[in-house]
Amino acid sequence: MAILLAVGLLVGGVMGAAYARARRGWADYQNTKKSVPGLRRLAWLLIRLAATKIGIVALLLVGAVAYAAAGPDHEQAGPTPSPTPSPSATPAHRTGR
Repeated sequence: MAILLAVGLLVGGVMGAAYARARRGWADYQNTKKSVPGLRRLAWLLIRLAATKIGIVALLLVGAVAYAAAGPDHEQAGPTPSPTPSPSATPAHRTGR
């Protein structure tokens, strides 16, 4: 009789633990299932924010490149002054040597 009682307690303990684990899993599944629409909205909001920031940075970069390409060319800004000729020293004839 004692052996049957021990086997029954062992089987009951194992089955009870499995049942408790299954109930916790089902409750977690139901909570996650309820939160999916909210999390999906949050994910799209974050994607939209990131895409907006990337778009703004890309527009700024394109604008900077267009501004640099359309800006004045410094080499053709105007005539530069020509160098003035320096008086060259004429070789003097040294006498007395």
